[in-house]
Amino acid sequence: MTRINEIRTIAKTWGNNASTLFFAAVLIVCAVTVGCSSDKQKTVTATNQIPVTQPESPLPIMPAPTVQAEKKPAPKRVVHKKPATVSYTDKNSGLTFEYPRRYAIETGEAATTLLASNPLAMNFVQPGGVALAAVELPETGFANTDFSSAFFNVSVHKTLTADQCTEFAVPQPKAKPQASSIESTSPTAATPAAVQTTAEPSSDTQSASSSKLMLGDLDLRATEAVTGEGTRQSDSKYFHVFENGACYEFALNVTTVASEDGVMKHVDRDKVFNRLEKILATVKINPIATPEVTAEAPATAPAPITPAQ
Repeated sequence: MTRINEIRTIAKTWGNNASTLFFAAVLIVCAVTVGCSSDKQKTVTATNQIPVTQPESPLPIMPAPTVQAEKKPAPKRVVHKKPATVSYTDKNSGLTFEYPRRYAIETGEAATTLLASNPLAMNFVQPGGVALAAVELPETGFANTDFSSAFFNVSVHKTLTADQCTEFAVPQPKAKPQASSIESTSPTAATPAAVQTTAEPSSDTQSASSSKLMLGDLDLRATEAVTGEGTRQSDSKYFHVFENGACYEFALNVTTVASEDGVMKHVDRDKVFNRLEKILATVKINPIATPEVTAEAPATAPAPITPAQ
């Protein structure tokens, strides 16, 4: 209504001018139209306003608890460690010994071939020995030295006697002095009896460097021989024992080859022999059961048949 009064005031001021009235009428119509539409908009807005509510957030769906089966503990993986030593057994000779797993071993014909290519020869007083096994030490433990090879060898001789088993071919057995049968012509003579030597050793003759050694229940005879040629030197220790009607030989050998310029360090031979002697310390000789020979009973002739009377 305020706007209509303003329009009327304007119309009176302008006078009775028809154009002015027409213009005023148009203004009135426009004002009324704008006012009504504004009121309706306000009314519609006021009456039709829908309250806005915050949408309720859906509650999270909790999954149903799952029943888990009891987990069985995984079985522990058992790691079987290999023993540090390996056992050697020869049933035919009753011989057993142990040696480190990292050492190489040859048996039978292979052992014979291996020893033939190395300076470790058998030391029986008579030929006929048979190599059973040869254990070789690795060279890795003696790097940057004059070490060449080291062996532990076992041989057996089945035709030697117990007395012959106490002897060695190298060194040569020493000569045994024997008193001469020549007697002095005069009982008061002070001339000593003549002494002669013989190269044939008797049954109780020991080699020049032979000695005794107890190894458990085994009574060993031992000797040592050193050979050399040029820069090569071989040191061998031999041990004999008579068991099961045969002569057993255990040989320990260390061979070195020195450098020509002499710069290479010498290997500690005692240290090498100590490793070989640890193998020797495990040696056992079990008794061998000899097969019993049963005499066959002579066949009896059948009883004669007498004719019935």
